[in-house]
Amino acid sequence: MTVSPSSLESIQALLVGLALAGLLASSFEYATNRRASFHLLESGGVSAIAALPMLAFGAPFIILRNTLRGRRFERRPIPFVMIATMIACGWSLLSGQIALGMAHKLVGL
Repeated sequence: MTVSPSSLESIQALLVGLALAGLLASSFEYATNRRASFHLLESGGVSAIAALPMLAFGAPFIILRNTLRGRRFERRPIPFVMIATMIACGWSLLSGQIALGMAHKLVGL
């Protein structure tokens, strides 16, 4: 069994996206003593605009965290958890590709 180079790049982008999401959400929580959530957009104004980049790249972690908490405490059904996980992984794949593309541009590859 062989793995194509494009599959390896996709796996790498997925892992980088998940790691970046976790790093951003954890850093936000450490810096502000509040959990990162989509409620940051409800405040409006400059703070909501400032939260957009963090939410754009940290969303997969937030989605997965909320999904697992919902399954544990609210007994959400397994199909809901599966769909939310697929959405978070797709989002992570895209944000990982963007992050890797930006890193390649910075390094000059």
